[in-house]
Amino acid sequence: MVDNDYSNQVAVIIPAHNEEHVIAETVRACKIIPGVDLVVVVDDGSTDDTQHVARNAGAVVVRHSVNRGKHSALETGVKVAQMRDPELGRGRMVLFMDADVGESAVETITLINEVREGADLAVALSPDEATSGGRGVVTRLASRILAKKTGWKSRQPLSGQRCFSPEAAACILPVSYGWGVDLGTTFTILKKGMKVVEVPCNIRHANGAFPGWGHRFSQYKDVGWALWRQGYRGL
Repeated sequence: MVDNDYSNQVAVIIPAHNEEHVIAETVRACKIIPGVDLVVVVDDGSTDDTQHVARNAGAVVVRHSVNRGKHSALETGVKVAQMRDPELGRGRMVLFMDADVGESAVETITLINEVREGADLAVALSPDEATSGGRGVVTRLASRILAKKTGWKSRQPLSGQRCFSPEAAACILPVSYGWGVDLGTTFTILKKGMKVVEVPCNIRHANGAFPGWGHRFSQYKDVGWALWRQGYRGL
């Protein structure tokens, strides 16, 4: 017998590292999105006041004592959300949200609506997403590989804003390492024959400056590791 059906509700997962200046705005924006009944902020070893600011804004806060990376923070957040789902019946949709998007977080309602209408994964297609952090080169590489290996053409495979159906959310753990987490979840959903869509979504990032060539190298490395983990070798 089915206890509850939470599938029309949304758990927002926000990995955060030293985001005290913007996290409250992001959390408050998430909380006014229709259907959102749980906002989980994973403070990934911040040295500022991120955890307290997020909690005061209304988020459930989990803290890593040291910085483990975005992939680990997302895994922790998904596990916390799943613990709050019913034991029987369908769980919540899961929405990944970057900590620095501020009030533009409300734009992700378009992603939620796509999942409600039958998509298993809805990814934000936003002008600011494509080059945030200087990752345009890596984005183009990931798009080409994704099309070659799955037949699905993506314009923004590294977009951090993505909404999963309850069934899709149940099969994405463990996620790929570092910057590979977004590409890895897309591969996982496509390999299972689930429906993936990209949706126009005007997300704006507070932290959009290019952080350096070392950062870009890390992106290449993590995307490569995500592909290796998914079984796509010899690329």
